[in-house]
Amino acid sequence: MSPSRAVLMVGEGNFSFSASACQLYSGSETTVTATCLQHQEEALRHEGAADNIQTIKDSGTVLFEVDCTKLDECASLQGHRFDRVVFNFPHYGRKSGVKKNRELLRNFFLSCVQVLAEGGEVHVSLCNGQGGTPADQPKREWHNSWQAVAMAAEADLILSAIHPFENDKHQSYKCTGYRSQDKGFHVEKALVHMFTRSIPYTPAHLLKVEEVVEGEKVQRFLCSDSVHPVKLVQDFLLEGLMKKWPVSMMTETIPFLLTAKQLQTHCCGIDSAQCYWIHLLQKDLTSDTDTSADKENDPRPTETLLPTCLASNKGDRVRIKGVESFRSACSLDIDPEGESGMHMLRPSLLPQMEELLAKKEAIINADGNEKDDLLYGISGVVFRNVPIGLWAMPAFHELLIQGVFPSESEPGKLLGEKLETLLAPFGVSIVTEQGGLRLKAQPVGLVGKVFASDVSDNNNHVRITASLNLDLLAVLLFSLPDWRLLWSHDPRFLKQFSSHPSPGTPFHPFCLYPEPFIFDISFWTGPTWEEKNFHAVVREASCGTVEQVKLIDRFSHPDLSQTSYCYRLIYHSHTHALSHTRALQFHKHLETLLSSRLQVTIR
Repeated sequence: MSPSRAVLMVGEGNFSFSASACQLYSGSETTVTATCLQHQEEALRHEGAADNIQTIKDSGTVLFEVDCTKLDECASLQGHRFDRVVFNFPHYGRKSGVKKNRELLRNFFLSCVQVLAEGGEVHVSLCNGQGGTPADQPKREWHNSWQAVAMAAEADLILSAIHPFENDKHQSYKCTGYRSQDKGFHVEKALVHMFTRSIPYTPAHLLKVEEVVEGEKVQRFLCSDSVHPVKLVQDFLLEGLMKKWPVSMMTETIPFLLTAKQLQTHCCGIDSAQCYWIHLLQKDLTSDTDTSADKENDPRPTETLLPTCLASNKGDRVRIKGVESFRSACSLDIDPEGESGMHMLRPSLLPQMEELLAKKEAIINADGNEKDDLLYGISGVVFRNVPIGLWAMPAFHELLIQGVFPSESEPGKLLGEKLETLLAPFGVSIVTEQGGLRLKAQPVGLVGKVFASDVSDNNNHVRITASLNLDLLAVLLFSLPDWRLLWSHDPRFLKQFSSHPSPGTPFHPFCLYPEPFIFDISFWTGPTWEEKNFHAVVREASCGTVEQVKLIDRFSHPDLSQTSYCYRLIYHSHTHALSHTRALQFHKHLETLLSSRLQVTIR
């Protein structure tokens, strides 16, 4: 540990571990406060306790009758904050079962956070098998373990590291307390579990989006000085492509909104049902007149919800010029065919890219400087209204690469082979399908595609486009356990990428072995049920912690115009502490939102 640290030891017996720690910290500014549950006379009956206590008092503090599950009630600890709280081989006492020891851990975690300093750590040493994580060898069945991760999550703590208990470092340590007796126990293969605080959950909130703010683009992930893995993947791809072709990245600002006509013209491969449709209300930005009364009287819907994963971007405030602000996370029930003036959050960058390239080509043709084998690129966030799934992203960063080549050179095949060469080490392969090439990888599925289109007034050339999902590629290239990590604002995430690690460098999770929790929900709906609205409400109610939704039963009443649905939801988070209590709170909130928003009847 670094100097000037305060360490609290709880649950001591003969104080031999605390005495050994004091000897290790000798010469540093680290101070040790050692506590035990027993009163002083009882503690002194342990063999060697008197000498150990004196060793601790030479440089630290010893406290008796301290209940580690009620640390905030200890008068001697009032006002003190500790950088590390250590519970060495906790046990409820005597021949107690796993349930009582789980409860001990849970109450300890809830108590210790009251005295834990900002950025502090909680260290819990457990015998092999007790923790219930894959680090235990052999691993016990979860129901037969102490479920350390789940108990810590009750106090918003996450398991950030596990390492072997180094008994050799503590030569004077004598483990005692086996079944509350002055007997030792086995510490071989014991593990130290290190817990840290989780960042708090952020509920869905108003997210304003602006194309340009004082001349600066709002693209946090892809800005020039970004160390986000999405940006590192983009740099890796561009560097590889530029070894064969020159690539010019377009820097023009492009709008977040598309019209229905743009979608039909340029994105025939995108299902309009997967778009976030938005009504626009014209607003005079030059006027300071309060139009709130007009808004209240306007019956047209003005809000739509973006995916909850975007709610973590607290600093991104956006206003789309000439448009009323909109809220981000579910889609409106709108038929784009029957609506005039309908807009959507862009599902692809292709329409804007082709419009920009058309302008560039007009200038090039006017100058007579047409050049083959030049690639243009553009990147940014796009949005898809997709159901919740392990690898289904409601928002991701797309990299588009496009160029015009002579037809006889088979440019599509060449570009596909180059991408496959770059990405094959990470499990990506090329599959030829109708309409072009598909880049696929397990377990994430489709990560990109390469396709050709005709060039107007030029039968000898063909336009080649590559569309790549930078988020899924970041998952593959840096071995991320969950794509939702990419949207985390926990500083521990980006810290691992501050040194610009090369692709293939594995990410080290700061939240180890998070437990999933499964809940079922059943309800009656009316005749106008839309499942996509259900998924949107699930995202919002769960703060993005539901990773899978599965329909397990459906029943239509023969006499009533009602249908019963039963869904199974898996709550799982690699970014936050998720306890059974918290997951249940989210699930109860979901029931409330479903009843009020979608008018269903919970069964």
